[in-house]
Amino acid sequence: MQAPESELIHILKKNKVDYISTLPCEKIRVLLQRITGEFFHVPLTREEEGVGISAGIALADKRPAMFVQSSGIGNMINALLSLTGFYELPLAVFVSRRGIYKEKIAAQLPMGQHLPGILKGAGIPYSVISSRDDLGLIEKKLPGVYRSSKIHAFLLSPAIFEGTCDSGILKSTSHPITGSSKGYQSKKMTPQFPRFEILKIIAPYLDAKVVVCNLGFPSKELFNIKHQQSNFYMLGSMGLATPIGLGISLASDKEVIVIDGDGSLLMNPGSLATTAHFAPPNLTILAVDNSSYGSTGDQPTLTGSCVDLGLVAKGFGIQNIIKASTGKQLVDALKKPHKGLRFIHALAVPGNKDVPAIPLHHLEVKKQVMGWISRN
Repeated sequence: MQAPESELIHILKKNKVDYISTLPCEKIRVLLQRITGEFFHVPLTREEEGVGISAGIALADKRPAMFVQSSGIGNMINALLSLTGFYELPLAVFVSRRGIYKEKIAAQLPMGQHLPGILKGAGIPYSVISSRDDLGLIEKKLPGVYRSSKIHAFLLSPAIFEGTCDSGILKSTSHPITGSSKGYQSKKMTPQFPRFEILKIIAPYLDAKVVVCNLGFPSKELFNIKHQQSNFYMLGSMGLATPIGLGISLASDKEVIVIDGDGSLLMNPGSLATTAHFAPPNLTILAVDNSSYGSTGDQPTLTGSCVDLGLVAKGFGIQNIIKASTGKQLVDALKKPHKGLRFIHALAVPGNKDVPAIPLHHLEVKKQVMGWISRN
């Protein structure tokens, strides 16, 4: 009889799962190590980030899955509902269910025990996988996740993998940082334009590119200035613009530009580490930094007092960083040929343009983006 890890991997491959994102859990450590060697593996810094990356992968018409432990579901609920579920994107979430079987950490008990109720309350379908005999339920349910573009959580009991041998499992080793950002210095610049004017300046350089735009006013402004079928307008799940763009860039060869913001990046800064890890050459992050939460009333963010987003990106390992505030600097940053991932730190004046709401249904936005990616 094959090991339960092998059986589950066989089911994933049979269903043509392409990309798997994970966070560690001691109860499924052997399974996770096997996954890193047999799939395109995305190591995450936070579960919510994985929802965004998986959404981008699904927009590129590939099949994502995630492996997390039960405590991580609490970090994912809003993103699962306002992004994956809202846009009807497929995602299989495999949950190492702590707190129900020989649990030694008391803090794992509440989430593990209440997890079915939490998922039921959120309207997320789930299957309880209590033993090896239940793995057949995964084989039965998984095809429908991708056929119907739905979310489904598979709650895996640690009992399934009890007694799995660690022999041959690789352990992490420390290693020196192999690269650093060159030529970037934190320097004082004065912003000249609000975000709307910045979008007008860069609009000619968005042609024939997938553009993932931050939620709220940024998306409305972009639609008003330059709507194209390759624009993905975010309507929820703040903090996930860069992860969505990363997912698309990993799963396709299309050039991707993320229009992100300081409030969004501060909410999920670990996504810059994951982005730097892969450093996809077809990805540009344009971080429009107006030191405010523009869509909620221009409350100040910490980039106005103590945070330099360029240095944050540098610290996470992004090597090509450009700071810009003038029109010429913005144009030069986008026109300059680049061989790898780049991060453009665009300083902006606070303020929003009074533009109408996007008149497209959110599922039409998804359909247009997926259609454009598949045709081009």
